[in-house]
Amino acid sequence: MSTKPKATAAKAAKKTSTAKRTRTTTRKKLLPILRNDPWLEPFAAAIEGRHAEALNKEKALTSESGSLTDFANAHRYFGLHREADGSWVFREWAPNATRLVLTGDFSNWQEQLKYEATRISDSGVWELRLAPDDIRHGQLYKMMVHWPGGQGERIPAYATRVVQDEKTAIFSAQVWQPEEAYTWKHSDGFAPDTKPLLIYECHIGMAQEREGVGTYDEFRELVLPRIAADGYNAIQIMAIQEHPYYGSFGYHVSNFFAASSRFGTPEQLKALVDAAHAHGIAVIMDIVHSHAVKNEAEGLGHLDGTGTLYFYEGDRREHPAWDSLCFDYGKDEVLHFLLSNCKYWMEEYRFDGFRFDGVTSMLYYNHGLGQAFGGYDDYYNGAQDTNAITYLTLANKLIHELNPRAITIAEEMSGMPGLAVPVADGGMGFDYRMAMGIPDYWIKTLKEKKDEDWHPTSIFWELTNRRADEKTISYVESHDQALVGDKTVIFRLIDDKMYWHMMKNDDDMTVARGMALHKMIRLVTLATINGGYLNFMGNEFGHPEWIDFPREGNGWSYKYARRQWDLVDRDELKYVYLNDFDNAMIHLVSRVHNFQALPVRKLWEKDDDQVLAFMRGDLVFVFNFNPFKSFDGYGILAPGGSYRTVLSTDSPAFGGYGNIDEKVEHLTQPDPLYTPHGVEWLRLYLPARSAMVLRRKR
Repeated sequence: MSTKPKATAAKAAKKTSTAKRTRTTTRKKLLPILRNDPWLEPFAAAIEGRHAEALNKEKALTSESGSLTDFANAHRYFGLHREADGSWVFREWAPNATRLVLTGDFSNWQEQLKYEATRISDSGVWELRLAPDDIRHGQLYKMMVHWPGGQGERIPAYATRVVQDEKTAIFSAQVWQPEEAYTWKHSDGFAPDTKPLLIYECHIGMAQEREGVGTYDEFRELVLPRIAADGYNAIQIMAIQEHPYYGSFGYHVSNFFAASSRFGTPEQLKALVDAAHAHGIAVIMDIVHSHAVKNEAEGLGHLDGTGTLYFYEGDRREHPAWDSLCFDYGKDEVLHFLLSNCKYWMEEYRFDGFRFDGVTSMLYYNHGLGQAFGGYDDYYNGAQDTNAITYLTLANKLIHELNPRAITIAEEMSGMPGLAVPVADGGMGFDYRMAMGIPDYWIKTLKEKKDEDWHPTSIFWELTNRRADEKTISYVESHDQALVGDKTVIFRLIDDKMYWHMMKNDDDMTVARGMALHKMIRLVTLATINGGYLNFMGNEFGHPEWIDFPREGNGWSYKYARRQWDLVDRDELKYVYLNDFDNAMIHLVSRVHNFQALPVRKLWEKDDDQVLAFMRGDLVFVFNFNPFKSFDGYGILAPGGSYRTVLSTDSPAFGGYGNIDEKVEHLTQPDPLYTPHGVEWLRLYLPARSAMVLRRKR
């Protein structure tokens, strides 16, 4: 009798042990994204299913090539290419076409038998081979595509050079094969290993001072040196892919493999990228794979007589808000096209990475329009386009196969988990996601709250509210907030007073308030990053007015589609104060090893006083948002030691009043209640509406 309970107990113990081992094994098999966030466990099947679908699609696509890198070579096969013997070969995918002929300068734009392509596959691939002298560098060409019941002139899908006739405004492809290829002089740009990614968002065409369209050369010679001096280590260039309408800001793309010719030649773009690399600056391309322009003569919309060659059918074909076409990510040919497009820009122009536009629109059947995204159910309720999720996952995997140091950023506002989690961990593989809620927060605060109602608890929560396993790009304002119909932060703060009261000897109080808050908002946003920081061109010095591209409504004027650099270059104006402060804060954080990865340790927040303080490494950031009260001897609990001011928004060098003595050494004061816990009182003078950064000396 005495042995039976022992045997039962032993058996039970063995069963329990086996169960524990099974659970442990199960936990180990869980994707890291699920282990890192227990709240995702109810949606494990959906997350694992998406991950498996991407891996299965990769396996299917690479069954012959062996890797995504070798698969994504459509740009080397399709389009116009010069062979080793000097002859030419042209190929196009147009399954619905019944006849396809190249026309151009070389044929007086007439259909000639000599330039007629042959269908070489059941899948709809057409091929044309030409002798070396049949076409020449610089000549214009198009395809005349015939289909059942119709025909039309089209620009080839893989055209790498597209130009617009100044008189007729008609776009054509251009043979581009210069005798001498561009010779690269420098290696890739900065890679954010131990420093924060500090992005200067820019647009080539509107970067010039004059009223007109800027060029790659002008940007390289005049603007790039400014960016390097400002301390930014990356540029994010908009509107590179060719687009028919300049005023679309580059987001209605027609020719995905062609660098916009309105800014110059391919060689001039390469020289710009090369020069940025010489400065140690990474070059990120704003890539548009979320939709395409509807134009049929210039784009892909009706390439072979059908509207669904590259795009979804039925109601899903057109984007309801953007007046554009939505790619069918479920088609292997579309994946081939888009993945090859990523590779092409990295290979041909040596871009260091991409900021993917409109990711939210890609992820959801409803494009995220009018949806609040209030809980995890919104990300796993079957309303997601798994084809798009698969594409984005494969795109990130390919990009990092090509360059492990590449940078990928998602413009995504729904907050879908896993977006910026490595593919191997169950995510989509982006390196960063845009923290799109931050600029919305600042605009809402400026529009709806009195200065005395700014609460540090709210500010700190908004700036640090992010997923622990994802890096973000924080920003106060991008190009979105600068467009006509909206207002930049400086314009909301100062408005038309900017036109009359920006002289250094003018003490207008509205301008003083605006400049103080402009500096504080930028500093607190930068100081709380967990990945990177972004600024749009000119906003660092408070560029006045909005962005408005030439259009019928403004008489086709370029007045607001430029940057007035002379404002910051004039010593008598206050813009230089804002620029110098931006430079100082950028240089400060960039000199701190792994600043973006250091924990943000909150030291103090008191809404009644409107005071916020937090610490990163040896730096303490202190903000007094109070518009009326200055505090003398204000106590903040901080690690014991000696502190010296290294940056102050109130410095006369930055347009402040000099109320903070930056030479004073601040020694913490022991307190028997707190000292045993590693903190003591750091007492400071905090002028109203000011911020300071102190460095601790251990």
